[in-house]
Amino acid sequence: MTDPLDVATLQRRLADFAAARDWQRYHTPKNLVAALSVEASELVEIFQWLTPEESADVMADPDTAHRVTDEVADVLAYLLQLCEVLGIDPLAALDAKIDRNERRFPLP
Repeated sequence: MTDPLDVATLQRRLADFAAARDWQRYHTPKNLVAALSVEASELVEIFQWLTPEESADVMADPDTAHRVTDEVADVLAYLLQLCEVLGIDPLAALDAKIDRNERRFPLP
């Protein structure tokens, strides 16, 4: 039986994957941020020359949908690894950011 999907479980799986391959030494904040940037750029590349309408329908094509899904997973993987290395709770960070934005941009 597999563990339920949650942030901590995914972070542990990523850490175990890296540890089994002796990759932790490469998972410095600097390297993880660079990798995150590269993966985000690969996601941007898929959308780069699409019209707004085409971008809204990107998931209709199975091949493109697969590419988008893989790149989203890569971005999330590096972001979760960065949070793990820096000791950031990503859900708490997002929750706090939404709170700040609600105060910063109140409803009219």
